[in-house]
Amino acid sequence: MKNIKNLWFWLMNPPVDGPKSTILCRIMAGGVFLWEGILKFVYTNQGVGRFTKLGIPFPHFTANFIACLEIVGGILLLTGLMTRMIAIPFVAEMIVAMLSTKISLYLGTSPLPLPSAPPTVGIWAVLHEVRSEYAQLLADLFLMINGPGKWSLDALLRKRQEGVQTHVAAAPLLAVALVRNESAKASLVV
Repeated sequence: MKNIKNLWFWLMNPPVDGPKSTILCRIMAGGVFLWEGILKFVYTNQGVGRFTKLGIPFPHFTANFIACLEIVGGILLLTGLMTRMIAIPFVAEMIVAMLSTKISLYLGTSPLPLPSAPPTVGIWAVLHEVRSEYAQLLADLFLMINGPGKWSLDALLRKRQEGVQTHVAAAPLLAVALVRNESAKASLVV
């Protein structure tokens, strides 16, 4: 039970003191997920068609689920809200994407169209074609470890939460000060 609480705390309280430039990483990763999610709905060959060719179970449901995850998650990354929470499924998605498409490309048995220019199969084709998933995977890992940075909704919410806690913690001290002040006034009157 304690481990679950610790995990939940870690997920919901990412560090927000990172550099402001972390927003660039969020814009890159979140933007790509957002438009790739939209593309899965707009172009069948990017969504249901692709998932069907790859032999992914329940391709209609899976493609729509992944598209929604990418759209909502892309927006979350762009805004820096729940950054760690959404980075985890994105890391998993990138690993699945690489395994489901690049092994068959390496072997030359890909059900998807091969690259239009050499190399079309083998390790060099894989290294060339994996660049997007690789960049997304590393960006998500970076955000999961380092948090969304100072320019994020996570940071804004943390600042607001700490402000509320400061006010709540200061309330008893303020009450004591007021009572002392009233006591001092009363003793002056007597």
